[in-house]
Amino acid sequence: MASTAGAPRDPDETVGSVLARMRRARNLTGGQLAKLVGMSQPKISRLENGVGHVDPDDVAAIARALGASGDQIDHLVAQAELSHNRMTDWRPSSTSLAHRQRLVGAIEADAQTLRIFQPVAIPGLLQTSEYARAILTPFQDLMPASATDSPATAVAEAVSLRIKRQEQLVDPTRRFHFIMTESVLSNEICALEHMPAQIRRLVDVARQDNVTLGVIPARSEWTIPPLHGFVLADESRVEIDLINTVISSEGKADAAFYRHVFDAYAKQTVKDVFELLERHRRRFLGKLQDQR
Repeated sequence: MASTAGAPRDPDETVGSVLARMRRARNLTGGQLAKLVGMSQPKISRLENGVGHVDPDDVAAIARALGASGDQIDHLVAQAELSHNRMTDWRPSSTSLAHRQRLVGAIEADAQTLRIFQPVAIPGLLQTSEYARAILTPFQDLMPASATDSPATAVAEAVSLRIKRQEQLVDPTRRFHFIMTESVLSNEICALEHMPAQIRRLVDVARQDNVTLGVIPARSEWTIPPLHGFVLADESRVEIDLINTVISSEGKADAAFYRHVFDAYAKQTVKDVFELLERHRRRFLGKLQDQR
């Protein structure tokens, strides 16, 4: 007979809390429940404590094993799916720029296809080391002082890791789709002397068979205002980079929403991206010549 001990009592009670209450009502330890459903005890603990995203299929399996009724299972699965669609703020235990690069690299490495939109700066996977240093240095200045590394050392390590992330671009089995606004090429983030090399970097990567690079021209009539950049990994995970953290979602609705936005932006890109990039390369060279 299904136990009513796991019936949600508080509309704000988490799925994990409900399942933990159901487990205790059955006088089961986390380890015993793990064996019952074929999962690890740490996974049960993470689920009950709300650490990470909740898999609706796992919720259904656990609730069923704990004797929940059909209605209870449906309710818990619906809650789990709803939580999946929520944007989550993840802050790494370490605030170092290098640690953040490692986390981002691990997420990218798990994806077969990446779609990246950037309205402000050149995406990290396309940056030269000079551009990456110009991007990361101000953020290092915002970090708490380190007892071990100097700011220059911390930035150098982060730049090295960001450039290392770019090795994945040469994997022909993976796909990378980049879209950025033309204003990205006008924003004075990196010293002028380094911009011709940065343009060459964009051209070289854009010529790869597994990469597409789109640029939305200046003075475009936007169908969807570009409020922020985002990364869509395999149409299953969305990430939005903020100044002090990253918010992410593995919800199907969020992924579908941002795929729609990305496709809308793709329709606004110029037909000949190489002509546009060459025009900006000549502009940078001309400005450098004027300074001499």
